[in-house]
Amino acid sequence: MLAVQKGKRGWDHVIIVAGHIDSRVTDPMNFTDDAPGANDDGSGTALVIEAARVLAGEEMEATIVYALLSGEEQGLWGGTLLAETAKERGWKVSAMLNNDIVGNSTGTDGRVVNDRVRVFSEGIRASEDIEAMMTRRGSGGEDDGPSRALMRAAARVAEKEETTGLQVFGVRRPDRFRRGGDHLPALELGYPAVRFTVGVENYVGQHQDLRSADGLEYGDTVDKMDFDYLTRVTALNIATIRELGTAPPAPETASLGGAVSSDTIVSWQSVEGAAWGIKSIGGAATAATGKKAGWSPPIRIVPLWKA
Repeated sequence: MLAVQKGKRGWDHVIIVAGHIDSRVTDPMNFTDDAPGANDDGSGTALVIEAARVLAGEEMEATIVYALLSGEEQGLWGGTLLAETAKERGWKVSAMLNNDIVGNSTGTDGRVVNDRVRVFSEGIRASEDIEAMMTRRGSGGEDDGPSRALMRAAARVAEKEETTGLQVFGVRRPDRFRRGGDHLPALELGYPAVRFTVGVENYVGQHQDLRSADGLEYGDTVDKMDFDYLTRVTALNIATIRELGTAPPAPETASLGGAVSSDTIVSWQSVEGAAWGIKSIGGAATAATGKKAGWSPPIRIVPLWKA
């Protein structure tokens, strides 16, 4: 299920916010037993619907796609279909925010973590061939890909939006160990994508048949939800979409240079309507070349302006 909020730049600047509407018990192919799916992923589904309600009518540069995906538990079928559709139709996806398990704050061990949300992002890109991977490794760019930048954008928004009471805990891998989500097909096709997930997971309420055993109530039921926490994760997503969606897209290409040079040269393709600059790093004034008094090595900023 998709809802589309058309932006000024049409399909040249697309932001996707997603959750999945299917749920499961212990056996992912069991379609007869009750599988409430309150947190996995009723929480993400509710977040997407609320984001659409709040942002509807706001003027955006980006087109916002609100996506409720199916078949996640059986093989990321909805996420794969959405990513492939975007590719086939030529969408320029600037960001995908996948929200999967964003509604509990008490973990399996009883710990309460209600002041942070984990955001997972890839380093070495799934879409790159081995030559591109080695080039990234050679330049130390493992931490500089577009999904990593998206994670940092969410963290920056969280710092500004103090009313959410949340910090972004950036996790530098695509997902939890040996786990996955609907952002992975987007990454495989080269789209920047991250996963929002609770600060601590409760595995008693995740992928479990409904049952009582050993004094525990197993199953993904609504009593294990923290709706105040979900509200704040939703607010963070909305603020992130708003910041990204009211700005131009990122440059499509960028490069580093400076071999046999005292300067590092950062070049990128210009984007219509975008401003540019460099954040001062503990330093004094920046000259036209980008050199900083008392800071070495300097960085020279070279935007590739259109003729």
